[in-house]
Amino acid sequence: MAEVAAAADVSIPTVSKVLNGRFDVAVETRERVEAAINTSGYARGKRKKDEAPWLIDLVFSDFGPYAIEIIKGAEEAALANKCRIAVSALSDDPKETRWLSNIGSGRTDGVILVFAELSPTHRQRLTALNVPVVIVDPLGHPDPSTPSIGVTNWAGGMTATDHLISLGHKRIGMIAGRPATLCNQQRLDGYRAALTRAGIEVDPALIFTGARFHPTALNAASAMLDLPNPPTAIFTTSDLHAMGVYEAARLHGLRLPDDLSVVGFDDIPMAEWVSPPLTTMRQPLAEMAGLAVQMLLGKGSSDLSHRIELATSLVVRSSTAPPRVQK
Repeated sequence: MAEVAAAADVSIPTVSKVLNGRFDVAVETRERVEAAINTSGYARGKRKKDEAPWLIDLVFSDFGPYAIEIIKGAEEAALANKCRIAVSALSDDPKETRWLSNIGSGRTDGVILVFAELSPTHRQRLTALNVPVVIVDPLGHPDPSTPSIGVTNWAGGMTATDHLISLGHKRIGMIAGRPATLCNQQRLDGYRAALTRAGIEVDPALIFTGARFHPTALNAASAMLDLPNPPTAIFTTSDLHAMGVYEAARLHGLRLPDDLSVVGFDDIPMAEWVSPPLTTMRQPLAEMAGLAVQMLLGKGSSDLSHRIELATSLVVRSSTAPPRVQK
């Protein structure tokens, strides 16, 4: 560090700040120190092959009901590799960097970002720290330079809709989350593709996008059920949205699945607990997290150079049935 400091014409504490990803260093100074580090061949405390892994940071954009499955999958894979997991959450402020400060102050093998995107600031700091990153189910279109793990959302949307079509439904509503979120857009596209393939016209009145929480889905479903020709089934891009549909059906005096069939997406534990148990597309959340750990540690056939998509699967429960025969 003394040699790097002398080459960059800075103090040793300044070199330490750069190595630890501190933000109180001028850009020009940081670049000069980084150049000196690269020239000198200084090792940034990388884990040696004969050393046990240190730590993986698991960072959520928010803690939803899916978080426990992600944590379980990551923890199981980490324990198998004698590694520890540190869990934290991003704030709504894209400039928030406190979680990066925590990473910079410790020795971490890598970062797993869940349902998030890397802002330019975050990307710059992680690059400066020389920390590998894997994104699980990125919110936007995945950056080719950042490895990511997702699921077959388009195929899942088509499978869920095909299930309802196979039961005889033709008026199928769709409640999707924010279109800017990649998984929601893909699931919506799969829904449209299934209808088109079955020769069923896509009715804009039966599509709502932008749902975020239970009340939004409840209001959207209520509006559809108030139509002169309401849907006999509704597909949602998350199980939480499906709970909103359940409540809308109750308020309209409808019985599930006799009067209305509902399909969700995710297969969170709650999907089995509601009445009737929810038919949904299973998203392998724990497997995705475990694979992210394997990628960061360089285990198996996975590496840090591509995007991986895992298959979704239909879990049929009691919330779907053929539509009631009109007399």
